[in-house]
Amino acid sequence: MSATNKLPYDKTNPISIFDYSKGLIGRTLRDFLQKGYTPKKGKGGLGQMVENIYFLLETNSIPDADFSQAGLELKCTPLKKSSNNEYLIKERLVCNMINYCEDVDIDFDHSHFYLKCRLMLLLFYLHQSGIGNLDLNFIFSVLWKLPEKDLLIIRHDYDVIINKIKNGEAHLLSEGDTLYLGACRKGQKGDSLMKQPYSEQGAPRRAFSLKMAYMRTILNFVQKCGQSAVSNVRIAADQLVQKEALKSSSFEDIILGRFKPFILKSFEKIASVLNINLCNNPKNKFAIVANAIASSGYCSNVNRSEEFLKAGLTMKTIRVQANGIIKEAMSFENIDYIEVAECEEWYDSRLYELFSSRFMFVIYKEQHRGENDYVLDDVFFWTMPQQDLEWAETYWKHIKDCVEAGNISELYWWKGSDKKKFHVRPKAQKASDLAPTVDGRGAKKYCYWFNNDYVREIVEQHKKESE
Repeated sequence: MSATNKLPYDKTNPISIFDYSKGLIGRTLRDFLQKGYTPKKGKGGLGQMVENIYFLLETNSIPDADFSQAGLELKCTPLKKSSNNEYLIKERLVCNMINYCEDVDIDFDHSHFYLKCRLMLLLFYLHQSGIGNLDLNFIFSVLWKLPEKDLLIIRHDYDVIINKIKNGEAHLLSEGDTLYLGACRKGQKGDSLMKQPYSEQGAPRRAFSLKMAYMRTILNFVQKCGQSAVSNVRIAADQLVQKEALKSSSFEDIILGRFKPFILKSFEKIASVLNINLCNNPKNKFAIVANAIASSGYCSNVNRSEEFLKAGLTMKTIRVQANGIIKEAMSFENIDYIEVAECEEWYDSRLYELFSSRFMFVIYKEQHRGENDYVLDDVFFWTMPQQDLEWAETYWKHIKDCVEAGNISELYWWKGSDKKKFHVRPKAQKASDLAPTVDGRGAKKYCYWFNNDYVREIVEQHKKESE
């Protein structure tokens, strides 16, 4: 009998391996534990235990995919439950460590990421504090082949990361630099820095990872498909850009190109050219026009398009008065008090995901003070600088301290007048609406905000860099 037949699946066949993986769903590794096996600890140990205990494979140090004969990588990734008892992605999917000195000379087609992760068996399990690896419950299994269109975007993301290393800027890498494939931080603050090839400056340890927003679309897919979840399909959302276009241009260049014919044209003129009816003067009329340009007829809401959803990308419109003042602060989503209380690490927080994601800013500028004669002035993609992300971490820790102490009130939050870049206040909602809290009593809904002076700083900084 061949070695292949000794296993309860064909280790050369991804479908056979995937079918076998379904037997783990709804169960724990303890159900399959054999006498004498020494459990491994930590998140890294979980994948190794799944290989040993369930798939009956011996651990090795070969850098190939885990099921090398099938070209299939095994990844275990945690879920958490929301206050509504829904499954949520807990963290990004770490794929492989970045070696600045070695990876800088490797193109995408020969990269460890591509060779190992183009086809993955993803096992989702429920994270529970205090529960050991043997007793974690596995929820979903999916055979995920990175779709060809996604690979075109990921290829560009990889090049962005590698080019930054080539420029001696590995220490300036940020997850917000890219769309689907991120360079996420690994280790703790204070860890020794890694050597990079083109700078004497040490750089924090980072890994190639699929972002939380991308993982969220995979989770949505598997929840809809159930255990027939074999992928390389599109998610159920409109596409902004066609696959063929991505073979010659980056996603961001394609979108920016759609705005170029309208730069310095009046808001009303653009609406007329695009046949947008604004006679009712809707409050979000500037966003409606920006959306029409960016979508180019491909979708109704760019923020709900396939590419924006997978990247966690957000389009925001900004109005600059003739005197350069930006009156309006920029709002984000409501604070999830339970998520804040239960999240142990800043890098795993929802706020970190929001603020470290990529943004597309559409700038309208008033030509004459008080005349409301806005023109499309600028459009650009933006990533929050590392020093601002560090300030955002202080913001998050303050919010967390307030939530844990039950101080959910204007008396405690950072205010716009504090000039700290960020603040907390409600959106225009019913004051009677309450959001869930850990103690079950609920609290008034508050929202994350950028200060208006911080938004002005972003716009002016981009202008300087563009000159």
